[in-house]
Formats: sequence, C-alpha cells, structure tokens
Amino acid sequence: MIALILAAGYATRLYPLTINTPKPLLPVGPKAMIDYIVDEIETIPDVSKIIVVTNHRFADKFDVWAKDRTAADAATGATLPTIEVIDDGTTDDTNKLGAIGDIQFVIDKFSIDDDLMIIAGDNLFTYKLKDMYDFFMERRKDTLVAIRVDDVEQLKKLAVATLDEDNKVIHLAEKPSLPRSTVAIYATYFYLKETLPMIRQYLDEGNTPDAPGHFPSWLYTRKDVVAFRAPGTCIDIGTPENYKDVCDNYQEIFGK
Repeated sequence: MIALILAAGYATRLYPLTINTPKPLLPVGPKAMIDYIVDEIETIPDVSKIIVVTNHRFADKFDVWAKDRTAADAATGATLPTIEVIDDGTTDDTNKLGAIGDIQFVIDKFSIDDDLMIIAGDNLFTYKLKDMYDFFMERRKDTLVAIRVDDVEQLKKLAVATLDEDNKVIHLAEKPSLPRSTVAIYATYFYLKETLPMIRQYLDEGNTPDAPGHFPSWLYTRKDVVAFRAPGTCIDIGTPENYKDVCDNYQEIFGK
C-alpha cells in the first residue's frame, strides 16, 4: 500500500500564517500538523511508501521536513515507510492541478499499481487510522471515513453521505445546500488498486479536479463504496482564528 498526503494547496484563507509556510507544516503543540498524520500512517504495517505531493512554492520546505522526519524515524530503529516529496510544478491558485489532479499526477509519476491511501495534509483527526485500515482490509471495498456532524451549517461545507445498514454509500454530495444526513465524509480515503484507473476516467470526462470529495461522489454511482464510521472528530483548519483555537486546545483535543 502507498500513502499519499495531499499538500499542494496555498491556504490563502490563513494568510499571513501561510505566506511562507505551507499549512501542513504549521505547528500544533509540539509538532507540525503533518507529523500527527504521519504518526498515524506509520501504525499501518502494509504502507511501504509515503508520498507528499506539494507545489513548487513549498517543495523545498517539505524536503527539509522529510529529511528531518526520516532522520528521527531512523533513530527509533523501527522499520518505517520511506518518505518522498514530489513537486507538482504549480506556483499559485491560477495554475494549480487541484486535489484530484494531483492524485492522478502522482499515480502517473510513480506508476502506482497498489492499494492507495489518500489523506489531506491539513486535517487533524482523533480516530485511529489503523482502525479504518482494518475495516478496509476486511471489506476490500473503496472506503471513506464518516464522522457524525450535527451542525447543519458545517455540513454544508463538507461532503455528506447517506449509508445503508451495511455502511454502503447510497448517496453522496459535496457541499450540499440541503444535507440529507449528519454523516460527514472527510478527506481520508482507501482505494483498491483496481479503482485507480477510474480516477483518469473521472478526469477525462471533464469533471472537476478540485476538492477530493468530488471523486467518491462520482465513484459510488459506478461501484460499491463503503464508509468507516469513525469515533472522534476531524478538524479542517481553515482560518487564523480556527488555527489559534486548535493550538490553544490541542492537549484536550488529542488527550495529551
């Protein structure tokens, strides 16, 4: 299995914090956001490589982070996945590839023919990624992460799913004006290797390359997609105020 971290955004809503620092490298407590994600990825035994896709503006900063992270991992003596940073060549929001465009870019660049875990580099979560992986391996179907959200206004900003009694997706919409349920889908996905060619099909049909939730919204109408109902929460840090709140309360959020 390959793990892909999406980190090619410019996070303009967080300016001035992200003018010179990519959002995933902003500190939350003792470490960067991306380190919380990599800590969870490293609990999954099948992951052989972690790929971080970023843009040309921030590639050097991620290279430094990856070098430091690799050195720290090596010092533990554990056998852990390699980390590779890939620059998608874009420079700003006017020429960005979009999240789904970046996924296809990485699939092509690395000729990926493995199960693929995709995760946003700016989402902090409290559930255990290993539990979602175990669910995926048991079901062997493309798997989304589902979290209960009761705030309707928040649901309007997310992907919202309707699930049957077996947790199969029977409806999924990105940022619906009228959410059909309280089941929010966040940007963590496990895709079977046989599903990967369908990402190219999705793009070739002229669908949006932007938010990663658009692809599973298209995919579930073509094949079975299931959702892992995760306990806990997922936090998308979108504003300076939101970031400050997370920094002030990270010990309570993560129980540390």
